[in-house]
Amino acid sequence: MPIRNKLPRFRAPRGGKSRTRVPLSISLRRTLEKVRRFRFTRKVVDNIIGVTGELLMTAGVFVLLFLGWHVWYNDIVSGIAQNNAGAALAQKWNDVPITVPEFDRTEGNSSGVAQTPEPPITKSGANAERFATMLVPRFGPTFERAIATGIDPKTVLNIRDAGIGHYPQSNNLGEIGNFAVAGHRTTYGAPFGNIAELQVGDRIYIETDAGWYVYRFRNLEYVWPNNTRVLRPVPEMSIKAKDRILTMTSCHPKLSAAERIIAYSVLETFVPRELGAPSEVAAIKAAG
Repeated sequence: MPIRNKLPRFRAPRGGKSRTRVPLSISLRRTLEKVRRFRFTRKVVDNIIGVTGELLMTAGVFVLLFLGWHVWYNDIVSGIAQNNAGAALAQKWNDVPITVPEFDRTEGNSSGVAQTPEPPITKSGANAERFATMLVPRFGPTFERAIATGIDPKTVLNIRDAGIGHYPQSNNLGEIGNFAVAGHRTTYGAPFGNIAELQVGDRIYIETDAGWYVYRFRNLEYVWPNNTRVLRPVPEMSIKAKDRILTMTSCHPKLSAAERIIAYSVLETFVPRELGAPSEVAAIKAAG
């Protein structure tokens, strides 16, 4: 049978009956004709603008709610969880004295000269393994976050069990050189949210099972995101290191990753666990 005989045919109605089926081509032409004749009256334009405006306002409300949850509420919840995780990790090592010493203990020689004990070297473990906690009184009396190996967002920086990550390419904690860490400034608990508020002389404590590494804050620096020279044993320089430096890095400005804010501190002393917690740490934990 020829192919043409299989195609549908449209025949004129017989016996005065009206045709109910309209070919697709005729229907399409009628639709296009209606569209061509359509006129955008003021009422139609007003309706379109009104509906569009309502949709945009609704979308804006949802965006604001999401930002409020992600930047503010999520920071609070994640921050509390990270503080609790850091405190729980420190609690495993030893209970600090509930009494507050009158002054920090230190060792000295027979001439009365203070001697700073040689800090032990605490090596980072496997990726995402927590090995220390950081306590910064300037960040508030409840600030105590865990430090884990690596800076992967999914396993370290964005989780509620850590929040602060150690750059594996930098020196180990206690080594002569640069112990560099990273943390968010906004979102995911924002452990370094107040990094710009640090003042010269502020103490920063890093606790491990061996004791407390006590650092003194020195200065801030702002660099481009691709500047990895801040992770060198002597930041920004190619010379042999003599000091034990703590480098804290975060994004700058807040809610942006355009630059990096860098906080430098220098090791002041190490307090072995058998001597008890430093007085400032003991006071904070006794009050909490």
